[in-house]
Parts: sequence; C-alpha cells; structure tokens
Amino acid sequence: MRVGVIGGGQLARMMVPAALELGIDIRVLGEAEDVSARLAVSSIGDYRDPGTVTAFARDVDVVTFDHEHVPQTLLRELVAAGITVHPGPDALLFAQDKLLMRERLGSLGLPVPDWARAANTGEVDVFIAEHGGRAVVKTPRGGYDGKGVRVVTSGDEVADWFEQFDALLVEEAVAFTRELAQLVARRPSGEIVAWPVVETVQQNGVCAEVLAPAPRSAGLIADRAEDIATAVAEGLGVTGVLAVELFETADERILINELAMRPHNSGHWSIDGSTTSQFEQHLRAVLDLPLGATGCHAPWSVMVNILGGPADAPLESRYPTALAEQPTVKFHSYGKQSRPGRKVGHVTAIGDDLDEVVYRARAAAASFD
Repeated sequence: MRVGVIGGGQLARMMVPAALELGIDIRVLGEAEDVSARLAVSSIGDYRDPGTVTAFARDVDVVTFDHEHVPQTLLRELVAAGITVHPGPDALLFAQDKLLMRERLGSLGLPVPDWARAANTGEVDVFIAEHGGRAVVKTPRGGYDGKGVRVVTSGDEVADWFEQFDALLVEEAVAFTRELAQLVARRPSGEIVAWPVVETVQQNGVCAEVLAPAPRSAGLIADRAEDIATAVAEGLGVTGVLAVELFETADERILINELAMRPHNSGHWSIDGSTTSQFEQHLRAVLDLPLGATGCHAPWSVMVNILGGPADAPLESRYPTALAEQPTVKFHSYGKQSRPGRKVGHVTAIGDDLDEVVYRARAAAASFD
C-alpha cells in the first residue's frame, strides 16, 4: 500500500509513524529539502507544477494532502489520468473557496452565519450597516491561521483585497461563547466515525489549546456537532479526515465557521488521547480500510501548541528540563525553525481531572517560551 502525500508540513510528518505501524509505504512531495516531513520526502518540487505532481502521483496507490492548495485543474487532470485522489477535487473545492463553501452548505440546509458575496467596498458597507456596524471579511482563497480574515467597520478596510479578488466573503460577527471543532473520518465505501467534539482556544487567530472532549458538551451539543459534521462529510463526499470548526452561541446554537479536509490542529490530541489517532484514521480512510475506534484513553486530553519556541535553539535543546519537569506529558516537535507565532510543536496531557490536566499541558508548553 503506497500513499502519496502532497505537501511536506507537520501534518505529513505526523502521518509517518502511523504509516510505519500499519506497514504503509508513505511518500511525500515536499516543497524543499528541509520541510517538516523530510524523512518521508521522496520527491521535491512545486505542487502547482503538473509534470512534478503527475510523476509523483503515478508511483503511489492513492494521493492525499497536507494542505488544500493544489490547483483544481491539476487535481482533475490526475483523476482523468486514472489516479486515485482522496479527498477528490469535487470535495476539496469547498475547502479551497470559502464563497463556494458557504453556498454549498446553505444548499444542504446546514447552519452557517449570515453572509454575503461582496464585489466592492460599497457592498461590504451595506452588509455592515445591516449587521450592527461590524462584520467579518474573508478572502475566498488562501487564508489560514488568522490570515485572510479581518473584522471591519468599513469596506475601505478591505479595499486592498479587491485588488486581488473579484469578490470577498462578508459574514456577521457571530457573538459566540466559545469555539468548537468536530472531527469525523469517512472512507469511500461510506463508513463514518467521529471523535468527541472538542473546544478550541484561539490566540491571535491561531489555535493555542484544545480540550477534549469539550467541557459541558455531553448530550445536545455533542449530538448536534456530530450530526453537522456527518452531514458535511456525506453532502460533500469527503474521503479522509474532515474537521468542521464551529461557533457555539449563548442560546446553544451551533454554526459552521470553517472546513478542513485533512488532519487538523484540533485533532492532534488524538495521537496520545484516542484509540485511533486522526493520522492513522486518515490513512485508513483514503485506502478504504475499516476505520478504527475513536474512544478516549482518559476522561480528558489537553493539547497546547508550542508557538514560536526558543528563538536561539531547536525545541529539543529544552528537552532535558521539560521532560524532567513533566514526565507524564507527551512532546511533539515538528522539526521547524522557530519564529514568533509559528507552530513548531505541541504537547498533550491526559488524565482524570481537567484542571490538573490543563495545568500540566500549559506548564510543559511554557518550557519552550
């Protein structure tokens, strides 16, 4: 079984241990020699170049992704050439273009914030006036980790984006009480499994912490989140891991914020906290193998991202102190050069008492400040 992963980031890196355990031959198309997943890189090149991608894809049984940025035309050329691609271009389209995503989710009757397509600053101003004087504006393509998102009170604040895009997504500024994420996995034959819904804590637009399961979510909230993610996976025909980022409001409404059709930061806790990690599950799903159980090893798992890390040395230089101080916490390095705000690793703690687990995870991550 040969799986080819386009993109050499940390998500590809974290698929490698799962692939080795299952005896899967995993190969990565990396952007450079020093990518996070460099140990599995079999080819180096531009994921936008048809020749490079086709040559890489012809040597594997299935192609999957570390990111959603491979152009649609190239994806469809692969499928037309008889190459198996999971998730396929018809599904990935809705993770690549936020305007198309909102339209499709609306047609499926799924809960989303009030939104509009704006073709100029005047249309942004109209939406703002109708929604309390403030709105969230997003670029339709290319945004992640807070990039391509602005909270504005005037269309002039996104005038520069109209120089790059014909239209922007304008949304109501949802008065949410917290952010949630629901991960599911779906295989081509239709089997779907779900992990517990989790709570995510954002810092400057970047995920900083994940609590699994989300506190105070048992029952109605958990059921709604799983139903929504299942409907998205089935309605869009997603194969592999799907992450649905959600808003919870004061009146317990659940609204869809974003989609990711690949393993996701909100699921990293599953490596140490779940029977089947999201990375193993993704490989199972794209190969159409039976999916694994998603139960938890302990009542609580808490994942904290290491953002930036030590500026003058690799993360591993802090291990003697960090490992000694927190022997029950699991440390994961992405093998990246540190810089402010960059995700260079994460830690995960599990246990029976949420406050104690949160404390251990935060203390472990703080070892790398």
